[in-house]
This record gives sequence, structure tokens and C-alpha cells, in this order.
Amino acid sequence: MAFNTGLSGLRAASVDLDVTGNNIANASTVGFKGSKAQFGDLYASGFLSSGTNPVGDGVRVQDVKQSFGQGNISFTDNGLDMAINGDGFFILNNGGEIRYSRAGQFGLDKDGFVTNNQNMRVQGYTADADGNLSGIRGDLQVETDNLAPRRTTSLRSDLNLDSREEVLENRVVSLGADIPLNNVLGDAFTIGYRDGTSSSLVSMPTSLSPGQGADFIANKLNEQKVLSASARTETTISGATSPTLTPLAQALSDTGFEFSLAVNGSTPFTLDDPGITDVASLASAINNANFGSPKTISAEADGENLIVRDSRGQTLDISVNSDNTSSQQLDLAYGTLSTVQADSRVSSIETDGSATNDPGFAEGAFNAGSVDPIITNEFNPIDQRTYNHATSSTIYDSLGNSHELTQFFVKEPPSGAAVGQSQWSVYLQIDGEYVGGTEENPYTATFNQDGELLSVNNDPNGEIIVTDWEPKDPNGRPNGAAGAPSDPSKVTSPISEPLNSSAFVIDLGNTTQYGSTFGVNDQRQNGYTTGRLSGLDVSDQGILFARYTNGQSKELGQVALAAFNNTDGLSPVGETTWVETFESGQPIIGAPDTGTLGSIKASSVEDSNVDLSAELVNLIIAQRNYQANAKTIETSDAVTQTIINLR
Repeated sequence: MAFNTGLSGLRAASVDLDVTGNNIANASTVGFKGSKAQFGDLYASGFLSSGTNPVGDGVRVQDVKQSFGQGNISFTDNGLDMAINGDGFFILNNGGEIRYSRAGQFGLDKDGFVTNNQNMRVQGYTADADGNLSGIRGDLQVETDNLAPRRTTSLRSDLNLDSREEVLENRVVSLGADIPLNNVLGDAFTIGYRDGTSSSLVSMPTSLSPGQGADFIANKLNEQKVLSASARTETTISGATSPTLTPLAQALSDTGFEFSLAVNGSTPFTLDDPGITDVASLASAINNANFGSPKTISAEADGENLIVRDSRGQTLDISVNSDNTSSQQLDLAYGTLSTVQADSRVSSIETDGSATNDPGFAEGAFNAGSVDPIITNEFNPIDQRTYNHATSSTIYDSLGNSHELTQFFVKEPPSGAAVGQSQWSVYLQIDGEYVGGTEENPYTATFNQDGELLSVNNDPNGEIIVTDWEPKDPNGRPNGAAGAPSDPSKVTSPISEPLNSSAFVIDLGNTTQYGSTFGVNDQRQNGYTTGRLSGLDVSDQGILFARYTNGQSKELGQVALAAFNNTDGLSPVGETTWVETFESGQPIIGAPDTGTLGSIKASSVEDSNVDLSAELVNLIIAQRNYQANAKTIETSDAVTQTIINLR
């Protein structure tokens, strides 16, 4: 009997050694759960009674029980690695067989499915094309295709317009249309201010050096911060052929025709294309020629006359030459002043009237003395003095092309609003072109005495529906994207599906008018260009987000977790996985961080819960038990040998 007892002890100790050795071997296995051998004693007993003094028959291994306690969480550099912090198991599809695991070392296979190292697919809740999660469980898959662009249908602007801003006044002083330079040369300008003071301007020169023209005079005026002047040059050259040939017509009719144009005394630019045979072809050649950047020279054929213009008022020295005629100057045009503008501080501009009449300048009249300014409030998007505030944002057409939408805000006189209210005009431009019909009729934003928005064009929601935008390329041509709707009257807010036009809504409902600096508190729109997959993120709820190069993110699915009423009833099948058994009960499946299920830690894995120090101590104990049971057998053998030796 002692032999059997010792043998059972050896078997039990051997199993204990095996379990402890397995724990030690998997101390670094991700998601591994340690086990412990559990023993029970054995007794010989009859059917009705075990006797009055039973002696045990040894020991047996009752169970090898796994410990499902939480392991330490370690961070990794793989965005798809996941660790469960709390209860639950990952659900894996192993070719149709469902397994459960705590090992979250995941990656992507060639088809984009999220898998573990054994190509078992991770199960979760799938998402539709728009990233909306469903309650349908399946294999999680990452779509690697480009994210299709989405055109802008809504733009929300949360702004504060500074109520302390004044109504802008542009004071345009008209010195006459196209002022000849001889009527300005030699004059001394005096600026009168609204506060009663005045300032003398540097006198204009009495003559101009070669290469100086109207642009030189305009720049002298622009040196005064309160003034801005513009100039232009326009000359008409006759190309008439009857009753006699003009020099231009004569040169065009000859062979070897050359047309020379010098700007501000620079090196002449020559056109000698044999295709230039008349005024029209000459005008076309001038328009196509490169006179530098920016391009300011243009030409137009007016019957037999050639009109040459320079938008900056530079001096134009024009001459022609041919094989039959020597070089002949057609004109030396010095240009004219077109407008002089003064800001709201200026009340008048006076001159001393000492204009000279130098040879070479056209005659013209100029009435010296005080000039009353014309007060206007005309909006000009390229003149910052004509609007109080502006803000720009990027929007997208149906092809994903980006465009710049600019909103301009101009404070209007109080006479246009009711008592206790104030008004601002809203102008809209996309890529420098007016939209929303605001070129002629800007939108009117009305605010109450508390600075709150009452309406935009009587819309209490503060919405502007833009229905006249035609997306264009950088050259100003339609780019093929969806254009304006055929029936703008049917466009309502919000823009309904399908998105078949360029119409969009600007929401100014949260705009305020307080006595503080203009600021953009929030500005967001729902469009984006196309994007390539650039990365994956996983939230604490196990939601997989795809990040794209266009700054967008999209939900691809959500990891599902399973819990069991009797976790100890799961059967281990290797590869750090378990399968459901009758003892474990059916799985309770749900989203992470819901109910009793744990949360997900991304870029992390759960380490083995084996305590290596404790296992080494257990190894010593198992060894001692094995040796002690072997001693029982040895002693029994000695006793038996003594009995055999009796004579």
C-alpha cells in the first residue's frame, strides 16, 4: 500500500513540476494565463462505510486551474496592438472556428483584415461607407483605398464684429478726368484735415526726366499716408491708309516691319513677326508679348487705329521701322493721373495753380483751389479701407479642389437700422469672384442692442444659401466640378442628398457684435479633398479610426469583446487561445468599456500574469515533494526486503 501511496505522490509532484515548468516557459508570452495544479487525497472505502480507522491511498491531481488575473500592460510601437484592461476576451475567427484570446498582437493581412500572428481574424462591429457603426458583427477590415473627396455644403462662422468700429468713409477727390501732367507739374499741394489743420505736400517737379511719367507723379502723391493716387497711359496711333498712309500704315505695308515699345526709358522691346500685317494683328501680338511681370501693357484695334495702354501710367515710347523707311517715333506718351483718393481725415486738397506748359505735354484745364471731397462707402475687396473686417476659409468642390472663400464685413450707417439696432453688410467672394449676388446686393446682418444677431436678410437663423457658384481652375475656366443648381429656388438648408450642385450654406447664427476686437471664435466646414490612408488609431472603446493625408479620420469598425459567466470553464487550445465549453457557458458579447467588459489600451499588449519569483519557489516545493515521495517508496522497499530476508 505504501508503494501505491508513494507512486501517487510521485505522479502528483511530476504534474506539479510540469505545470510550474509550463508557467516558467510562458513567463514572456503575451496574454498567457498561469496555471496551478490542485490536488486531492484518496481513501479506500466501502459502499456503506469507510471504516472506523481509514488509511489514505495517496493523492491525485484534481484539476489544473488557470488564473485569469490581469497581467501588466506594456506599450509597443504598433498602433494595432491592443490590451484589455479589465474583463473580456478578443473574439477571433479561425477559419470559421471561434476562439477567444487576451493576446492583442494584431496587424493587417494582404486583404486588409485585422489578424493575429496565426492569421486569425479579429471580430468586431463593422461600419458603413460613411463611417457609421452598426450592430452587425464580422471580421474587421481596413479599407486602404483613397478617401473620396466631399464637397462643402455647410460652413459655420462664429465671429465677433467689433461694435466700436466706425462707418468707413472714402473721400475721393476728383481732379478731373485724365489730368494732363502739364497741369500738375510745378504745382504745390496742400492737404486740409477735418480737424482744421493742414499740411504742405512736396511740390511737384516742373519737368520730368527721361523715363518719368504719370506713374512718377502718382508715386509722389502716394508718399503721403493719407493719399493714394493712380495713373494710366493711353495713346491712340492712327494706322489709316487714306487719304494718305500714316507712318504706322506705311511701315505695316513694307517688308521687314518692326514695332518698338520702350517702357519708362528702358531697352525697347521689338516685335518683328512676319504675321503682323495690319493693326489687328499688331494689337494681338502686343497682348501676347511678355513685357515683364506684372503685365501692365495692353493693346486694342479700333478700326484703323491702334490703342496702347499701360495700367500704371508709365511712359511709353513707341516707334516703327521697316526695310523701306527709317526708324520713326510714333508717340512719346507720358500718361495722365486718373484718380486721387484721400481717407476720412482729409477735408480738402488745394494747389497754388502754378502749372507749367512744358513742350511735349497735352493741353488741358485744371481748376486750382479748394476741391470738395465726395464721401462714399463703396466696397472694394482689394482696398482694405473699404471694409472693417474680413476672414477667409477653405472650401471644396465636388472634385476635391480647394477654393478660398472670403467674407467681408462693412459697418453701415445707423440711419439704415431701427432704433436700438445696427447693421453690417456681408460680401462674399470665392477665388476673387463675387458669389451670392453680393456684388450688387450684399447681405445685411442686423444686431440688437445686446450685440446678438437678429437676422441675415430677415432670416432669423442667420443663414446664407449660396446658389451661384461655378467652381473654376486657376486660369478662370470651369474645372468640371458640379456647378450651380438649375433651380436655385429649390435649394433649402440643410443641403439635401444627393449632392448634385455647388450650393452651400454659410451659417452666421452665432455671430455677435460686442465691444471687443474682431475675432474668429470658430470656423468649420464639412468638405475635404481626397486623401490617402496615413495611419490607424484605436480608442478606449476599441473603435478603429483611419487617418488620411487630408486631415480627415473615419471610423472603420469597433472591436468586440466576449465575457463568460464561468471563465474557468474555458478550454485552452494553444496559441494563447481558448474555446467555449459547456462549463463556461455561452459568451456575453459587447463593445469595450460597456457593462462589465474592460476598456482597450491601444499600442499596448497584456503581459503574462506569471509571477516568475513565485514559480521558482513552487519549483523548489515540487522538487521537495517529489523527493519526499520517492523516500516513501525507498522506505517501503527496505521494509519489504526485511520481511523477505526472514527465515
